[in-house]
Amino acid sequence: MLYLWIFGDNVEAAMGRARFLFFYLACGIAAGLAHIVFSGASNIPTVGASGAISGVLGGYLVLFPRNRVRILTRAGVTAVPAIVVLGFWILIQLVSGMGSIAATSDTGGVAYMAHVGGFVAGVLLVKLMTSGRPAMI
Repeated sequence: MLYLWIFGDNVEAAMGRARFLFFYLACGIAAGLAHIVFSGASNIPTVGASGAISGVLGGYLVLFPRNRVRILTRAGVTAVPAIVVLGFWILIQLVSGMGSIAATSDTGGVAYMAHVGGFVAGVLLVKLMTSGRPAMI
């Protein structure tokens, strides 16, 4: 939810409330489908909005790659480009997702491939959802 709070308002402003709602739901559906493809044999139910939020992150990356995001490090708070923060985040999801594919059908935990699927959907859908809208500065 923290990621949605940090990144969601800018994506919503770029596409408007109604389009953002459709975008969010479409990313969530894509995330669920990705999870089914990679973990369809799992007996553990999947509940959550993290795949849809991942789509918002993908959309933010496309729209605002150079915006600076404040992060906490050992040296204190510093600002880095969104492409670094979100690039590192999706890399972690990909690596973790590849590791989770080898798990048995009885294991539970984080639906990493849902995160990846939502992120990819966000990257692919965001330009379509923002077309015809005034450019954000």
